[in-house]
Amino acid sequence: MITLKTRLAALALAAALPLTLAACSKGGSSSNADTTPGGTTTLTMWTHNAGNKNELAAVQQIVTDYNASQTKYKVDVQAFPQDSYNQSVVAAAAAKKLPCILDIDGPNVPNWAWAGYLAPLEGMDDTLSKFLPTVLGKWNNKTYSFGYYDVALTMVTRKSVLKEYGVRVPTMEKPWSNDEFTAALKKIRDSGDFDYPLDIATSFTGEWWPYAYSPFLQSFGGDLINRTDYKSAQGALNGPEALAWATWFRSLITEKYAPLKSGADPAKDFMNGKTAILYNGSWTAVDTRKKFGDDILFLPSVDLGKGPKIGGGSWQWGVSQNCSSPEGALDYMKFSAQDKYVAGVAKATTNIPATDAAAAMVPGFEVGGENDMFRQYAKANAVLRPVTPGYPFIATEFTKVAQDILNGADPKAALDTAVKNIDANQESNNFFQ
Repeated sequence: MITLKTRLAALALAAALPLTLAACSKGGSSSNADTTPGGTTTLTMWTHNAGNKNELAAVQQIVTDYNASQTKYKVDVQAFPQDSYNQSVVAAAAAKKLPCILDIDGPNVPNWAWAGYLAPLEGMDDTLSKFLPTVLGKWNNKTYSFGYYDVALTMVTRKSVLKEYGVRVPTMEKPWSNDEFTAALKKIRDSGDFDYPLDIATSFTGEWWPYAYSPFLQSFGGDLINRTDYKSAQGALNGPEALAWATWFRSLITEKYAPLKSGADPAKDFMNGKTAILYNGSWTAVDTRKKFGDDILFLPSVDLGKGPKIGGGSWQWGVSQNCSSPEGALDYMKFSAQDKYVAGVAKATTNIPATDAAAAMVPGFEVGGENDMFRQYAKANAVLRPVTPGYPFIATEFTKVAQDILNGADPKAALDTAVKNIDANQESNNFFQ
């Protein structure tokens, strides 16, 4: 099982990637594939899972099976610590020493593709059509990566709590409205039974902020950038809808519905009775079920005007542009996309399997299973973070403005500044054309 610390480390990576990738040389030779006198070509694979034994073991099983299935290629896995993985990739790209196969946090795929790190996955359209859209890394109408799993954000609470305060249990067909959610928070707050009625995990850092909070913005009708051409955030991040989001977001603090800064482990605070509703990911299911059993509820996010929205996209796999044996790397990628391997990794990580067939193989994720709602939330409500190489910069700006708003900054001024900075970055990079 992936720990909270592991997940946060993974989330933090996307925002840490600098926008200096264009300076890295594209193509060139590499030692990422070596052929022995016997004719077997060794393909180097990099992963961020050095500290994540369960996921690493599941990936290693795929590699072991692939190596045993044929003699033309041999994949060699090299695992890196999560906190240094992105930096290692950037350095290897500059030195033209990228591995043949590597994993990538989903939001970074357009950036890495633009920088010349990744090659499109050719000949896999039929296979990948069966995968959740949120686990496919795309840019310029080409697919560069795919993942074995996704996660889903959810409102975690208890049946007994909602019954105690007369709050309706929402459904996908009829989620909580803004007014209904606010009324529930007020009623729970006024009871004095909890430190706070809601915890949105503001103690988390890095990529958590755009991943978790931009869906609220999108539910109001705003966005991080205009997605028609990805050239400007004007109107999307500072229009009336964005201002409404900012006002609402700040009110969670001023109305004492949620703490300005959560505890280090919001899930633990929830399980200890400090909060009534926890906004967090599907990864909380294992521990909260152990604590509360059948009393636990995992609910869809709130409809703040334009329907419930949640973040989409997690770790994925791709092939480097400078792989000296691209046909071998692609052969492995096709092999690894089998449903049984998707199921194996998803089971090891307790995450949402990326295909329907794989979901049927993982207890709890089958249709009607106890975790099926997470897969349904991902299918119906997940929104990918902006598919532009400029995303890491956008993520950093959104994080700053969201933090400033929670701390009392003027919403209009703060959002206008973020838009100005994002637009300048997009333009200075020729809109990543």
